[in-house]
Amino acid sequence: MNKAFKRTLITSALPYANGPVHIGHLAGVYVPADIYTRYLRLKGEQVIHIGGSDEHGVPIAIKAQREGVSPQDVVDRYHAIIKQSFADFGISFDIYSRTTSDTHREMASEFFRKLYDKGEFIEQTSMQYYDEQARQFLADRYILGTCPHCSSDRAYGDQCESCGTSLAATDLKSPRSALSGATPILKETKHWYLPLNKHEDALREWILEEHTEWKSNVYGQCKSWLDLGLQPRAVSRDLDWGIPVPVEGAEGKVLYVWFDAPIGYISNTKELLPDSWEEWWRSEDTRLVHFIGKDNIVFHCIVFPAMLRAEGSFILPDNVPANEFLNLEGDKISTSRGWAVWLHEYLEDFPGKQDVLRYVLTANAPETKDNDFTWQDFQARNNNELVAIYGNFVNRALVLTHKYFEGKVPARGALTDYDRETIAEMLEVKGEIERALDGFHFREALRQAMSLARLGNKYLADTEPWKLAKTDMERVATILNIALQITANLSLAFAPFLPFSSERLLSMLSLEPLAWDSLGSLEQLSVGHQLGGVELLFEKIEDEAIEAQLNKLRKIRQEQEAAARVAGPVAPEISFDDFVKLDLRVGTVLECSKVPKADKLLQFRIDDGLGGRTIISGIAQHYKPEDLVGKQVCFIANLPPRKLKGVESQGMILSSMDADGSLRLVMPEGAVAPGSKIS
Repeated sequence: MNKAFKRTLITSALPYANGPVHIGHLAGVYVPADIYTRYLRLKGEQVIHIGGSDEHGVPIAIKAQREGVSPQDVVDRYHAIIKQSFADFGISFDIYSRTTSDTHREMASEFFRKLYDKGEFIEQTSMQYYDEQARQFLADRYILGTCPHCSSDRAYGDQCESCGTSLAATDLKSPRSALSGATPILKETKHWYLPLNKHEDALREWILEEHTEWKSNVYGQCKSWLDLGLQPRAVSRDLDWGIPVPVEGAEGKVLYVWFDAPIGYISNTKELLPDSWEEWWRSEDTRLVHFIGKDNIVFHCIVFPAMLRAEGSFILPDNVPANEFLNLEGDKISTSRGWAVWLHEYLEDFPGKQDVLRYVLTANAPETKDNDFTWQDFQARNNNELVAIYGNFVNRALVLTHKYFEGKVPARGALTDYDRETIAEMLEVKGEIERALDGFHFREALRQAMSLARLGNKYLADTEPWKLAKTDMERVATILNIALQITANLSLAFAPFLPFSSERLLSMLSLEPLAWDSLGSLEQLSVGHQLGGVELLFEKIEDEAIEAQLNKLRKIRQEQEAAARVAGPVAPEISFDDFVKLDLRVGTVLECSKVPKADKLLQFRIDDGLGGRTIISGIAQHYKPEDLVGKQVCFIANLPPRKLKGVESQGMILSSMDADGSLRLVMPEGAVAPGSKIS
């Protein structure tokens, strides 16, 4: 770290409060941020870790509408889940707040107003869809229509959910409002824009010349954006959920969530330190580090710095060590599809095993490219590394000390060449871990910590003190003293990565937390020090536990595939005139029986209000004939008669197929007169 900095301010990307946290979030942002924070604390440096929930924006408003609750209800629910999950998992925020706090609303409004008063915004008018029935402008996600590329009628105004194509709202065919179902009109609206192009030259110099040490994925993405040329970006939008734009003539407009959310880092710091927050954001002695995923690189390296430059009094980030994406069992993690391992569910399914997931996510972190999480790898790393190497070494060192020396640290005698080689390797670990952590290479740092456990395991296996105990207890004492010093150092080397097991190990050693500077010391445990009780540091994860997790994913996959089969592709468009040719009616079932020699067919006699008719329907495997007598069903009345198994069918009864393949008759909600038309 640059010695000019007196303090380090660490921020973690604000998770969006419309769902829980999953392992992709953890691997990309929160585990590395927590490791780095804990590392700096262990070194005795002045550091704070700022987090919070991002709670505004269209997706939350839409989710609230679908659930029939308020947006505040949605964010309250998920903020509580996310905050508790982080706490249970050991993500050590100094504060975890939210963007619906009073402090944030005030600060975001003041930030906008200062830029507005300085003339940093430009005003532009544009044509935007407007719902005349709902009397409001529509954000892209509030506009539905037919995709011009795949003809799916489930496309949104920004993207087609079926084919994944990015869209503009005006690209949609037959657009309709998600609020009222009405066809929206184009209407002029005014918004404020931050002219990113005004800051392009300064950003180019700051990033491309002054921060060549940034990770290649971060540097490369920034360079691509800068090379394409920056454009003005809207900082307001027409919406009723968010922080109101604090100027006259902005009724019905809120701050765009991309503008509002990063200010949350500042407001949360102010909430934590109301009297001293400015030294963390306005002092050149402070080093600002953003931990984010790759989808947020542009916002944190270009857009937010442009905002800070425009405001004029805040420091810019010194580093933005963004990670790539983590996949799950070979497929992209998807919140909407439910393809994820949710943190709160993991903590329920694997109680007390926070460090196992922390270890696997760090060892497999997507630092330079997308990586994959599999449950088989999770099990293997736990059983073959945490249990068989780290845990095995610790257990043997402590158990042997209790067995031969009543749990008291024995004295070292004369050292052999092998002892000296082992000690020399132990002394190198501190520098290797520090070099990796200072460069944000968390996988390598963890590997170095585990190399110390491997060293200890090999040392005991090679020296075999249990055999020497028969003839040379002085040698046994030396071996176990060295083994115990390695064990104590492991509690420190793993402390940033595996805080729960490090705490348990300290308890077994009857030690207080060690200072980072002592890592590698041969004097962590004094001669005669009484150790505590011994317990397993880690335990094997059996196949049954892994199979249960895989079955969860299989069920999700099966449900998705079934839903896809049921939904199927959207049929080609027809005209409204073609649709109205169908005569859809409601009839009452007078009689119902199975068609002989036809397992799937039922024969209905329907009171259609016109004298009655016979209809054959293929639902015999889903209903008993006697259960349908007296029920009302929907049918098509104007199809030409068709003979099925010798019986003339005079129409078609409507049914739908569920995800499990079962058929359900379409019935009116309440009784209506036979022959009533469906419109």
